[in-house]
Amino acid sequence: MEKIKVTAGVYWVDIPAADLRVLCGCPADIVKHLQKRGLIVGRVKGDVEYETGPNAILLSDTSIQNGQFSNLAEFPMLQMFYRQGILIPGHPCNTGRRPLLIGIPNQISAQSEYIMRGNYGLLTLEEIVAAGVPKPMARAMYELKLKFAFNRMRPVEELLEYRLMEKEPVELREGVTLRRRKLNVYDFCHDGQTVTVDLNLGKNEQYEPAVRLDFHKINREYFSVIHIGEGDGWDPTRPCMASIITYQGKIFLIDAGPNIIHTLTALGISVNEIEGIFHTHAHDDHFAGLTSLVRSDHRIKYYATPLVRSSVSKKIATLMSISEQRFMNAFEIRDLEDGAWNDLDGLEVMPVFSPHPVETTVFFFRTFWEDGYKTYAHLADIPSFKVLDDLLLRASVKNKQSRLIYRNFKESITGAVQLKKIDVGGGMIHGDAEDFIEDESQKIILSHTSRELTDAQKEIGSNATFAMEDVLIHAHKNYSMQSAFNYLRSLFPQAKTHDLNMLLNCYEMAVNVGMIIIKKGSVNRYIYLILNGVVEFIDSENGIHNELSAGSFIGELSALTNSPSRRTYRAMSYVRVLQIPIELYKAFISRNFQYRDIKRINENLNFIQCTDLFGEMVSSVIQNRIAQEMRPMSLDKGKPIVVDEKPAIYMLKKGKARIYFEDTPVDVLLAGDFFGEESILLGSSSLFSAKAEKSSELLVIPAESLKDIPIIEWKILEIFERRLSAFGTQLRTS
Repeated sequence: MEKIKVTAGVYWVDIPAADLRVLCGCPADIVKHLQKRGLIVGRVKGDVEYETGPNAILLSDTSIQNGQFSNLAEFPMLQMFYRQGILIPGHPCNTGRRPLLIGIPNQISAQSEYIMRGNYGLLTLEEIVAAGVPKPMARAMYELKLKFAFNRMRPVEELLEYRLMEKEPVELREGVTLRRRKLNVYDFCHDGQTVTVDLNLGKNEQYEPAVRLDFHKINREYFSVIHIGEGDGWDPTRPCMASIITYQGKIFLIDAGPNIIHTLTALGISVNEIEGIFHTHAHDDHFAGLTSLVRSDHRIKYYATPLVRSSVSKKIATLMSISEQRFMNAFEIRDLEDGAWNDLDGLEVMPVFSPHPVETTVFFFRTFWEDGYKTYAHLADIPSFKVLDDLLLRASVKNKQSRLIYRNFKESITGAVQLKKIDVGGGMIHGDAEDFIEDESQKIILSHTSRELTDAQKEIGSNATFAMEDVLIHAHKNYSMQSAFNYLRSLFPQAKTHDLNMLLNCYEMAVNVGMIIIKKGSVNRYIYLILNGVVEFIDSENGIHNELSAGSFIGELSALTNSPSRRTYRAMSYVRVLQIPIELYKAFISRNFQYRDIKRINENLNFIQCTDLFGEMVSSVIQNRIAQEMRPMSLDKGKPIVVDEKPAIYMLKKGKARIYFEDTPVDVLLAGDFFGEESILLGSSSLFSAKAEKSSELLVIPAESLKDIPIIEWKILEIFERRLSAFGTQLRTS
């Protein structure tokens, strides 16, 4: 047996004697990691080209780790089925053996449903109608879906073999057994050998991005397009097709592919700066970053047609074993009308249905300027006209609705605009550049491919490199200072406007990537308000490493008390800050607040900023509110934590406690850890109990204080799942 570490939390176990190659863990973009490690390579047998790769997947026991999806088997399975050829009739690699899917029962169940949704989207005519589509059009869409599926949606159990991991060891193949030792720790045994894999991420560890990106400074323009992905799910060198729209200084995403936070950080954007996301469809290369977007301290606007939203919400609900409503509660849902211009405060958006295996729309964006509308067309996951002819005309000549889909789609995507980005991935479900050879758009960008462009394609459209920006309307105002005023007004709602303007007259400073803003142990003479970008704060001695976003103050307590900073603040991206001299800030405080109140709140802030729950991507506005609403609680050794009738979180400030599931120890609480998550998620506290192992101090934080803060709710959900998964237990949260 051979074990190879692929990346953080992911291993490859190869047992040649059993013809078994197990991918242990499958986060986003894992196929690209395998390519880079040489574990997927091209081969030729006779006249057939194919790839090597895994033929089994061991799932993580938890669906999310540190805010990222742990189990995204869609692309690894597609690689096995089609690029290896395991599912292709007559292929030399099709031996009749189905790939293995291995994991605890709740994860196997979740992955099976998720793969079905990834392959087919909405599964019945009734689901399409329930999304608001008139029945005649819904029937045409369903017939189209079946044509993409070769007239039959195949259940996942026909394509895979399952191995359910419970208490006893399980035989994977002849002579190979697998034993689950504890959460995410497994032993492979074969021929007297044992290999152990641990799929747990460390406290501050993340799944590594497959594509390394350089850092860039971007402008917040009046109306522009920033290109953040031109590859596809198989391209190991570029992110998947995606764009950013800037409009009047606001930032909107088009799709959320793998490692979207890594992409944003490279551009000097924090997740808290995202105004909204426009979503085309639910394939993983456009979907896998959604859980990263809920790691924001506000509900990001989610723009899609009800049809696409239904497909997306059903897929993520099955993947995480949550209700559709819980996922959608993390966003501010803004449904769009298909085929019409939707006015979003001056930015007009038109989604158009795109024939695809899952529910998909392309997008058109426009806004008015002095010489008329400026328009950007984002054409992700479109079929070629040849495929479209075969599916909607030749096979459905008498179907009026199919002809309507064909005409509306073709007319929409071929119209001339200022800027057009086109999927040219080819094959049955992607576009062909030659369909746009007569397109009169001012600029065409060819995207969504892992292949080099041919000379013929280069005559049709341009390339885009990462972070390239096409400006349709330039900005003539400083949007950073507008954001600064909004942040200060939210932080100090009762302050006088002229005093806020005094702070706004301070120096706006640019900070380079990796630059230390405040060093641990120094007494800083300035307080800094982050205007954009990401700042990390580090205290290696105490194992603290969190991230701060736009809208956060740094160095406040140190400056106010004239004491050494307890941590180091360092730019993770290009950052802009408002540099406020401490004398000016003290004068501002004395005019508007009681100094002792500010000092007391800052002491609470200093603690919660160092916790996993509140320290990451929670702006100063939210932290201040929580710091004011929490209340202290003391607990003697051996005493249980008696929970209130009203839902609340109980966070340990000092001491030690232990959590129990019935009579079995589940977890240990140390400073910064919390208990009571089930009362937030389920409205009751009947599953877990907790008891102090030494005299302890706690902070009680009412559920109302945590309302509408997605990152906190999803961290609570992750801890809850982890504690349940230690026993293979599953509850579906409402």
